[in-house]
Amino acid sequence: MTNARIRIGLWGAVFALLGALGAVHAQPVELQNALPSATLAGNYRFSIWGVGIYDAKLWVAPGFKADEYARHAFALEMTYLRDFSNEALAKRSMQEMQRQPGFPKAQVASWQQALRNALPDVHVGDRLTGVYRPNKSTIFLTNGRETGEVADAEFGPFFFGIWLSTHSSQPRLREALLADVQSK
Repeated sequence: MTNARIRIGLWGAVFALLGALGAVHAQPVELQNALPSATLAGNYRFSIWGVGIYDAKLWVAPGFKADEYARHAFALEMTYLRDFSNEALAKRSMQEMQRQPGFPKAQVASWQQALRNALPDVHVGDRLTGVYRPNKSTIFLTNGRETGEVADAEFGPFFFGIWLSTHSSQPRLREALLADVQSK
């Protein structure tokens, strides 16, 4: 093989690698209608005692402000690294939601049931995406397919506050998700 062919082959490999790396942060197809101009704000691998639980990505539209997240449409995408039942996801979500100031205690039972209805059991590799529509609803997609919706407009800010609120139990996760919007 000549040096020219080796160089061409090497450059081809470099461009393929760069393309693959760029694809890692490409907007999921299912968000192109809901949030066509959304870009990746940040991502984080959430682990407990060194065991990976999920990889999270926050997709935001231009003008998104971290301190006013409940006023903006956005999507939170999580790719699971472990299996969880929908019941476990709903229960843990409710525990975290209740940590936030102003949480309406009267909603616990109905919102937990709404989450159980909207979320499937997840398995390793499943991608669960929550799309927040301010003053409307929260839509859940699993592997790109809609699996449920919580129509209560009050639900979304508390649910996504698990990750985005200043009262999040995981401040490093919050900081990483909001990395590209913190100073804006």
